[in-house]
Amino acid sequence: MPIQELPPTLIDQIAAGEVVERPASVVKELVENALDAGATRIEIVTAGGGKALIRVSDDGCGIPEDELALALRRHCTSKMAGGLDAIATLGFRGEALPSIGSVAHLTLRSRVKGAPAHEMVVEGGRMSGPRPTALGGGTMIEVRDLFQAVPARLKFLKSERAEAQAVTEVVRRIALAFPHVRFELAGEDRAETVLAAVDTSDRIARAAAVIGADFAENALPLDAEREGIRLTGWAGLPSFHRGTAAHQYAYVNGRPVRDRQILSAIRGAYGDLMVKDRHPVCVLFLDVDPRDVDVNVHPAKSDVRFRDPALVRGLVVGAIRRLMLDQGLRGSTEGADGLLGRFRPGATGSWQAPPAPRPFEAASHPFRPLDDGPALASGRAEHKSGLSERDAGFRGFEPSARAAPVGLPEAPAGDYPLGAARAQVGRAFVVAETGDSLVIVDQHAAHERLVFEALKEALHARALPAQMLLLPEVVDLTEAEADRLAAESETLARFGLVVERFGPAGLMVRGTPAMLGEVDARRLLQDLADEGAEGEGSGAPLRARLDHVAATMACHGSVRAGRTMRPEEMNALLRRMEAVPGSGTCNHGRPTFIELKLADIERLFGRR
Repeated sequence: MPIQELPPTLIDQIAAGEVVERPASVVKELVENALDAGATRIEIVTAGGGKALIRVSDDGCGIPEDELALALRRHCTSKMAGGLDAIATLGFRGEALPSIGSVAHLTLRSRVKGAPAHEMVVEGGRMSGPRPTALGGGTMIEVRDLFQAVPARLKFLKSERAEAQAVTEVVRRIALAFPHVRFELAGEDRAETVLAAVDTSDRIARAAAVIGADFAENALPLDAEREGIRLTGWAGLPSFHRGTAAHQYAYVNGRPVRDRQILSAIRGAYGDLMVKDRHPVCVLFLDVDPRDVDVNVHPAKSDVRFRDPALVRGLVVGAIRRLMLDQGLRGSTEGADGLLGRFRPGATGSWQAPPAPRPFEAASHPFRPLDDGPALASGRAEHKSGLSERDAGFRGFEPSARAAPVGLPEAPAGDYPLGAARAQVGRAFVVAETGDSLVIVDQHAAHERLVFEALKEALHARALPAQMLLLPEVVDLTEAEADRLAAESETLARFGLVVERFGPAGLMVRGTPAMLGEVDARRLLQDLADEGAEGEGSGAPLRARLDHVAATMACHGSVRAGRTMRPEEMNALLRRMEAVPGSGTCNHGRPTFIELKLADIERLFGRR
């Protein structure tokens, strides 16, 4: 068959396959055009999930009558005066309107201030107009019967409800970057949504409206700069997370993007602070010189390429990690809200804690203190700090009640962020009192984070000392597990875990980390083998693998739930938590404490 030139209508339909994937894509293109036109109020109306109707109206500058036809032709745009090296608008390709018109019935009405309104109609790629019409000002674009010209595309669309939700998400994502613009979303297929305009200096108000009021309570402000690239926004606390990455919003020069590099940097920034298979909530705004970023990567304009991707990744990871270290001891309000909800009459129990990681069943063992931290004064007595069962006077008694009272005289609860220990409940939770709140601490999760941080700090400074065993212990594994651990023997030796191959499917343990005291070597090796199987082939760098091993060891070397703690040990645990950055979550990402304000407790009893 000879080479032929394709007709313009077919060319437009081919281009539409890249630009117009679903109704949400149409809304995105039209809303971006409205914002480029300087709109301060945008109204979106849909029907049938956007398949039957999409109408976008704005109060922007409008399109002159003599340019209406050009606006509907391919590669005709007013946004490329600076060329591809200086793109300062959301749209620039000149493809959206002709692509939409080639697969749907499109009506374009526009009015420039001081001039009459006119309209253009596109049906199956054929234009008619312009002709006079009625319009108060700005521009209104109406799209009906999407994909009527290519019905095969309709079968790839989801249900009307799913398409309507996708439209809502697109509008919310764009609205985050333009708080000064009022967005109204309505239609017969949805409940009305109004995002009122707010001052640009109060972006957190728009973020709260889009993501939820709890985000504002559990997010920390970001403001960092490196080599001309500025990062602003908010990063959610590690204990404030979601089941998917849909609540991660990234913007480059105001453009919403779903860039894999930025999303990877976010995952790396939270690292060991986040529960496995959970995702942080954050809003990041990157301001980059347009010459250092390429937005002309894909017709949908959701991907970008940075001239120096390592610089951008380093900025994101470093800023978030530094923020988490500097924010001090702070826990998410979700735990307190959920706990209070369980106490309220008629509670349905809809709140659920995040899924717990696979439990470790290490044998009970005495453990060693991290170090001698500051003691908490109680009356005239000064208790020795540390978390050791080997201190003199420990009787190892089994209390008959589920709550073990501390029995301390009045302690300066208000002098410390986590207050003073008052009791141990269920031999698993430490109850402390501050000046205006009640704090419940998960003793195992808290001490696990402290041991983990101590392991990391010691490891990256030097190899950890090993406690050599008088009688080496042989651990039987599968041949594949033995191969994996034997290959990592040098890495394990840096932690003080000395192993060597013993037969085809066994390992001999000659030494264990001295700082962990007595450990169940057999169970520790089995857990390390299981963790290695999950991460096999991941290509993780050495430091990440070392931190992963440290997290597993920390769990084995931490105070277990079910162990009675003395008052001085509980207070020493609280003081160490206050001193160690990131101790608001354990190394699995679970919260280590929940704080209940006394005012909230008083409300439960009707005292407020």
